[in-house]
Amino acid sequence: MQVTEEDGGRLNAFAEEPRMEVMETEGNSNANFRLILIGGGLLTACLIIVRIAIS
Repeated sequence: MQVTEEDGGRLNAFAEEPRMEVMETEGNSNANFRLILIGGGLLTACLIIVRIAIS
């Protein structure tokens, strides 16, 4: 842990940060996004149809 001394004699401690890793994009993440988008659209359409049927 890195410690520095500030004005007035106070100590300030900085934690060590973990190393950053570059994550590779997966091919199926695009398919998952498309599936969620289609599912959300269908859910919205169903809710609109139910709303119209009730009123």
